[in-house]
Amino acid sequence: MLFDFGQPTDGIIQTAFVVEDLDAAVEQFSARLGVRPWTTLRAVGPQGSVYRGEPAQASFHVGFGCSGHMLYELIQPADDLPSVYREVIDQRGYGFHHFGCATPAFDQAVATMVAQGYEAVGTVEVPGVRLAYFDTRDALPGMIELIEASEEVNASFTAIWKASIGPGDAPAPPPPAPPSVPAS
Repeated sequence: MLFDFGQPTDGIIQTAFVVEDLDAAVEQFSARLGVRPWTTLRAVGPQGSVYRGEPAQASFHVGFGCSGHMLYELIQPADDLPSVYREVIDQRGYGFHHFGCATPAFDQAVATMVAQGYEAVGTVEVPGVRLAYFDTRDALPGMIELIEASEEVNASFTAIWKASIGPGDAPAPPPPAPPSVPAS
């Protein structure tokens, strides 16, 4: 099954990067990769967030944009407090952070990751959105963020995608059916 923005409800829907300067990163991703327009949120968090088993205190600035059906997320920590983002920056610097993987069976997907030996290093639970970050850097180039496939996620990400295609870029409607030709 697919979200309305064309990505699977049970697969990778996003790639995310930690950046030093959100505005500069938005400019570069737009100019070099054609990702635009961006939806940006400032001073997000920490409501409903947990980091390494403790209530999270960190906040961050985030930008979402699409190129085609791929959703990109850029995250700039707004402070020096511990977080799932700051951890990666402190260990290896700015750059790729996680694959965002949607799942309609969130609790089962979390249990599967735990059964595979991965600890949830960060979680977020707010109305309509549940996220869990797993440090999979032993096997992949970044973390996995499980994203519950909810109506709220679909609506938010679909709005971002629709803005990226613009009125002139939307797929053309199908041509009208040919007129019926009377039999001779």
